[in-house]
Amino acid sequence: MKSLRPLDAEEHITQEAIDGSATNLIPAGTLIVATRIALGRAMRPKVTCAINQDLKALFFGQGVCPDFMLYWVAAHERFIQELGSGTTVSGIRLETLNGLVVDLPPAAEQTRIVAKLEALLTDLDAGVAELKAAQKKLVRYRQSLLKAAVEGALTAAWRAARSAPLSPRGRGAGGEGAAQGPHPLPNPSPVKGEGLECETGAQLLARILTERRARWEDRQRAKFAAQGKTPPKGWQVKYPEPAPPDTTGLPELPQGWVWASVEQLTEFITSGSRGWADYYADAGAMFIRSQNINKDWLDLSDVVRVNPPKGSEGARTRVQKDDVLLTITGANVGKAAQVEAAIDEAYVSQHVALIRPVDVAVSKVLHLFFTAEAGGRGQLNKEAYGAGKPGLNLQQVAGVCVPLASAAEFETLINIVKTQLDAATAKEVAIELALKQSTAQRQNLLRAAFAGELVPQDPADEPASSLLARIRAERAAQGVASKPRGRKVKGVA
Repeated sequence: MKSLRPLDAEEHITQEAIDGSATNLIPAGTLIVATRIALGRAMRPKVTCAINQDLKALFFGQGVCPDFMLYWVAAHERFIQELGSGTTVSGIRLETLNGLVVDLPPAAEQTRIVAKLEALLTDLDAGVAELKAAQKKLVRYRQSLLKAAVEGALTAAWRAARSAPLSPRGRGAGGEGAAQGPHPLPNPSPVKGEGLECETGAQLLARILTERRARWEDRQRAKFAAQGKTPPKGWQVKYPEPAPPDTTGLPELPQGWVWASVEQLTEFITSGSRGWADYYADAGAMFIRSQNINKDWLDLSDVVRVNPPKGSEGARTRVQKDDVLLTITGANVGKAAQVEAAIDEAYVSQHVALIRPVDVAVSKVLHLFFTAEAGGRGQLNKEAYGAGKPGLNLQQVAGVCVPLASAAEFETLINIVKTQLDAATAKEVAIELALKQSTAQRQNLLRAAFAGELVPQDPADEPASSLLARIRAERAAQGVASKPRGRKVKGVA
C-alpha cells in the first residue's frame, strides 16, 4: 500500500497456493481498500494480484469511475480510520465499508474530476519529489561537511595562514609532545607570543592525559579519606593507563594533528543497568533513553521519570553538562548527542553510553566526530554486532580513534561547522514546512473535488440518480453475488 497504482508486491505466491486455497485473484485495475493494518488506504494495482484478509476489493457498476472512488477513499482516509476499532490493531468490517455514504456526481463529472485532480496532483507530486530530493542532498551535504571537518580539509586554509612551525605528521599518541609511559609529560607551553595557535594536537593530548591522571588521583585520595585511610606507598602506580589508538588502516593526518583513542580523552565511559525500570516514577529525575538522542541531539520533549537508587548506581550514571551520550543498542545504535546545557538531574539507560570528556572543549569535537560517517560513526558501524538488534560494548566505544588538532584549530573548526550546519538546518526546516503545506494542499484539493468545487457542472450530464437506477436494475437482474468477483486464473500472482 505504498502507491496508488503499484506494479508489484513485496511478496508473491505460487499457482499451487492459489489452486489449493480460497484465494481469488483480483483483476488489474480493481479498487482495493485496506480495512485493517493500513486502514483507510486505497490503491488500483496495474497487475492481477492476490490480497490478504486485511484488504477488500471493490467492484463497481458501470458508470462509477474506479479512479473517482480511489481518490474519494484517499480524501476520506482519516474519517475511515476514525471508524476503526480493536485493541491492538484498528480495523473495520466489510459492512462498514459498504455502508459509507458517497455524494456521487454524474458519470461525466466523475471523469472531469479525476482528470482535473490528476493534473493538479501530478504538479504537486513533482514539487514534493523535488523537496524530497533536496532533503537527501542536505543529508549528503552534512556528511560531506563532517568528512571535511574530521579529515582537516575544512581548516586547511586556517592552518596555511599560520606561519608558526608545527610538529611532524602524527599517527598515534607517540608524536611530538605526547605522553610516554605511565607518567605524562608536564603541561607543554605553546610558542611564546603565539598563543594556543602553535599548540599541536600531540601537545593537547599530553595536556588531557595529564589532567586525566590528576583527576584519577584526586578521586583515589577522596576514597582513602572517606575510609579514614592514609594512601599506601606507591598507590599512584595502580593508575590504569588508557589504551592508545590502533591506527592500522587509518589515513594520514594533517600537520600538527595526532590520533587519540576515546578512552584517552575521557574520564570514564559507562552506561545504565537493567534494573532502572524498577525506579520508574510519575515524577522525579529524567531518564534518558536511546529515543531521546536518535536525532543526534538531545531531545527531552518526551522522557521517563525515575526516583534514582541511592549509592553508586545513581552517582555513576548521572548526566552532567558537556557529557556526550551515545546509543549502544537498538535500531538507532551509534546516534550521539552532546549535553550542551546543565540538567538538574538526569540518568542514562542501559542502551546509552555516558562519555565524560576530560576537557570540555573536546566534548563538541567528540560529538561532531561521532556523527560523521567518515569518523566515529563509520568506525562504530563496522563494530556493531547482532542482526536483529545491533549493539556496541563500551570497549568498542573506548577504542574509537579520534583525530586531534590544536585547541585553537578545533575552535575554528567547530565555528565553521556550526555556521554551515545551522544554514543546512534552516533549509531542512523550510523543506519540512513546504512538505507539510503540500500535504495540506493535497487534502484541500481532494476536499474541493468531492464538494463539487473543483470542476464546473454540466446540466447536460446524465443525472447521477439515473446512473444509480441503472445499477440497481443491473444488480436485480444478475442477483447479488455471494462471493467476491475475483477469479481463479492460471499463472503466478
